[in-house]
Amino acid sequence: MNTKKPAHNFHIPVMGLAYTIDSPIRVAQYGISSVISIIDDEIIEKMNSLYHKRNNFDYTSISNKIEDYRAKRITAYLDMVHDVVHMKFENFKQELSKSKEALHQYIDILPNKSDLKKGLESLAEQKENFTENVWKFLETHLSPGSIDVNIMTKVDKDNFEKGEQLPVIFNDAHVSLRGYANSKLSSSIVLSAGMNPRLYSYFESFPDFFPNENGELKKKIILKVSDFRSAMIQGNFLAKKGLWVSEYRVESGLNCGGHAFATDGLLLGPIMEEFKQKKNDLIVSAHELMVNALTQKGIPCPTEPLEMKITVQGGVGTAEEHEFLLENYQVDSIGWGSPFLLVPEATSVDKDTRDLLKKAKENDFYLSNISPLGIPFNTIKGTTNEFFKQQKKLNNKAGSSCPKKYLALSKEFSPEGICTASRKYQTVKLNDLEGVKDEISTAEYDKRITKITEKSCLCVGLVNSSYLESEIPIKGEKQGVVVCPGPNLAYFDKEVSLNNMVKHIYGKVNVMPEQNRPNMFVNELKMYVDYLKNEIEEFSDSFTNAQTKKWKTFKNNLIEGVNYYETLFAETSFFKNNVEMVKFQLADYKSKISGLEIPENVKV
Repeated sequence: MNTKKPAHNFHIPVMGLAYTIDSPIRVAQYGISSVISIIDDEIIEKMNSLYHKRNNFDYTSISNKIEDYRAKRITAYLDMVHDVVHMKFENFKQELSKSKEALHQYIDILPNKSDLKKGLESLAEQKENFTENVWKFLETHLSPGSIDVNIMTKVDKDNFEKGEQLPVIFNDAHVSLRGYANSKLSSSIVLSAGMNPRLYSYFESFPDFFPNENGELKKKIILKVSDFRSAMIQGNFLAKKGLWVSEYRVESGLNCGGHAFATDGLLLGPIMEEFKQKKNDLIVSAHELMVNALTQKGIPCPTEPLEMKITVQGGVGTAEEHEFLLENYQVDSIGWGSPFLLVPEATSVDKDTRDLLKKAKENDFYLSNISPLGIPFNTIKGTTNEFFKQQKKLNNKAGSSCPKKYLALSKEFSPEGICTASRKYQTVKLNDLEGVKDEISTAEYDKRITKITEKSCLCVGLVNSSYLESEIPIKGEKQGVVVCPGPNLAYFDKEVSLNNMVKHIYGKVNVMPEQNRPNMFVNELKMYVDYLKNEIEEFSDSFTNAQTKKWKTFKNNLIEGVNYYETLFAETSFFKNNVEMVKFQLADYKSKISGLEIPENVKV
């Protein structure tokens, strides 16, 4: 088991279905951890073939005609990624131990307070036995970045064969879990989008998720959460099954890429403060429950709680913010996602999409309704997907052909499910709308058309960029590219080398243009204020006591959050840049929040 300390205190989170599909192969040899989405077996099979050819490995394709082909494709791909990463890692260690220039370059991208950096700096000055001593040190202290995987728990569609529903273990997320569990990886699986009890229970089928006789886990569980309460509920649910959550990955509700799960006005700072104050509660509660469960199962029980990490991501953009999160909230790692979309060495992005991201300004990033899941989705104006979607709408062919059906989750028409972005679904809905056209206003009619047709085929759109970058032919109708950056990317404006992006994270260079970028906490606060304001203004149903109560809670949480930040920025000496501006902005938003009127009366 790997007991070496990570080389870096940042990680690259999952992005889309394929933007990080091969990120471990690109960056893991440097000790950088990253996350692969393992939902789409088609892109996984294509990338498996591609990398087998690049490395002259013998390759056997996995046909979609064989039993459990999706899980087998995922296992085969992850095994290949493991082999390539470890091959590149061994070569990298050889390079560092033979070249002082390469060693100095690597030292330059390590965090300043790193023991690894201090040890290598000492060795770099040695003249005798340089190669042998560096190699021994690297063998003892350096490990490749973790090859982690992600499953969005809600993407767990029931599957059918000849009209008959298959057992639950053939649901999409269940298959992905099985593919990972059967791989040779010793890493972590990240579960996002909330609790799925059936999927969580399925973890019990795989021994790698339980501790061995030495209290070690071959495969670990990471939960992506947006608040402490969710962490406690989900962690205890798993602990009752003898499963340990090794990391809680806290993500900003709105200042993030992809799907945005807005909290009830709970802001990132107060959320992280609660995790800092109550982390031990998570550990004690889960350990007691896990020991009881393992005892009943006859599995060896660790006498002491296993390691539990707290990490955070969403909207981090400067070394100052990065260091503050590490120091003030005592977290183990910071997720840097969207900025790495501008790093060709780290992510799979085609040139046109990367150019679009480089040129985008604040107003180009928006929280959309394009996701068939019905969850707000962060994206950007000007994508090719948006162009093709509008062209089809103008030609009276709205919707996608829906070739993959991962998001065919609506049971409105049949038990087998249908995707709300599909042509079949949208045609039915548009025809229904025509039937009531004369009964509603033109404005309401146009609004309903938009609501039906704005959904995008994410299954295809979120992988096309990788196909284009890897020059893999794209079959089927043109869907274009969907890209899901967080709003923080507005403050990065150029392609960046991996070397310089890592140095930017650690404050050694600055890759951002000189501009008045808001502090990450202020930026998130603005998004939450806008979110609440828009929700109230656009609400079209009759107001209920429950809805009013929800908005009041949201508003109160925002005010409490601002109070927390006012105290934080008054007491901390950590932030050096624009502190007075931050204080002014906090006061301004506090006034705006207080001025928001929560409707009390029922609409007529």
